[in-house]
Amino acid sequence: MKFIEDLLGGLFPGKNSKVAIRENFSIPKEEEDKALGWMNSSEGKAALKSIYDNYHLKKAGVNKAPEVHVLQSPYANGFAVSFQAPLSKADFSRIFIGLGQEILGMGYRRVSLDRKIEEVHDLVRVTEKYYFKPPLSAADLDNKIDQLFGNISLEKIYLNNKPNFLKVLVTVYADRLYLKAAPFDRFMDQLFKAD
Repeated sequence: MKFIEDLLGGLFPGKNSKVAIRENFSIPKEEEDKALGWMNSSEGKAALKSIYDNYHLKKAGVNKAPEVHVLQSPYANGFAVSFQAPLSKADFSRIFIGLGQEILGMGYRRVSLDRKIEEVHDLVRVTEKYYFKPPLSAADLDNKIDQLFGNISLEKIYLNNKPNFLKVLVTVYADRLYLKAAPFDRFMDQLFKAD
């Protein structure tokens, strides 16, 4: 009987079954160039400055739009930016693509760019995710490997086709084969080109 129930459940999924689709995708070079151009414009610089400033304000206990959430633990640090004014839907995508390009400019290599579509609590959640790793430099086995800041994931999340939040998470290697990761605050300064 269990076999038939499993077979019918596979053919006719019930309400409790979750559907998830994963796919790799690419961003056209023109779109990357437009995002970098926007990030270097006065409008883009103002949006990035507000996120950077709001990150530091949040650490001091002050909330300001767009709201930034601080993520801290011994082995992972990051932030998430809620989609709200003054950010537009176009800004949301430009920031995602532009930050991805900035991370590449810090010496990282992109390992993947994928999209996951899933149903969560009667909502359709779409997560687009970059995953970056530091360059491999294990040519000399006597020296520890420079992990820079650690591994970096950059996510853009939509709920029901509406922007929800962007998340950047830096995870450090705790392995003795690696040098200690550079401080997360330095990562923030480099990512947002803080003076």
